[in-house]
Amino acid sequence: MNKLIVDENEPVTLVGGGDLGEGDLNWALSLTSCLVAADGGAAHALAQNRLPRAVIGDFDSISPQILAQMPAAQQVHVAEQDTTDFEKALQAIRAPLVVAVGFLGGRVDHQLAVLNTLVQDIGPPCIVLGEREVIFHLPAQITLPLTAGETVSLFPLRRVSACSTGLEWPLEGLVMQPGGQIGTSNRALGPVAISVDGPGLLGLLPRHHLPALMQALRPGPQD
Repeated sequence: MNKLIVDENEPVTLVGGGDLGEGDLNWALSLTSCLVAADGGAAHALAQNRLPRAVIGDFDSISPQILAQMPAAQQVHVAEQDTTDFEKALQAIRAPLVVAVGFLGGRVDHQLAVLNTLVQDIGPPCIVLGEREVIFHLPAQITLPLTAGETVSLFPLRRVSACSTGLEWPLEGLVMQPGGQIGTSNRALGPVAISVDGPGLLGLLPRHHLPALMQALRPGPQD
């Protein structure tokens, strides 16, 4: 599916049907311009009296009662089963950035599918908000305003090499890959800069860094 459903100049919140922390949806919406639901995420939105701009998915995890509360024009049914609802929604959004809530917790296979989607760069850059951390796909270069002692975890879903400044255990000389070297539980010495030689590396930071990470990942005027 390549049909564009939501076209925004400001970041967008995408809500899924997984675990949703108290206050997470309101926090994300305070930092973004509108709300989109991926399939069963519409139930989370309506439970908090939020009407999504659109609900996108194959509708296999959304009840008829929830759908009945959504205007027909805002229901985007995508029947194909080759992609997840997370992928379907990201493909339908054009925006500088997406903040995804309600996509972690619950079934592990669903969470793994979300992480796999992140490294495919489908749609806009995306930050997934979890209970303790934010998860994102590292671009070629990024600078993060961390403070000394904060945890920085890096997890490869493809073979990748990286360079860093500001980490207690520098990345130079490491080849990270699934089934091999990973980079969890590193620590910041202060602000951190990381560059990678290709796609496939996930970053995990303490969740309070969501606003700063949004700024770091958002394309600049030159883009």
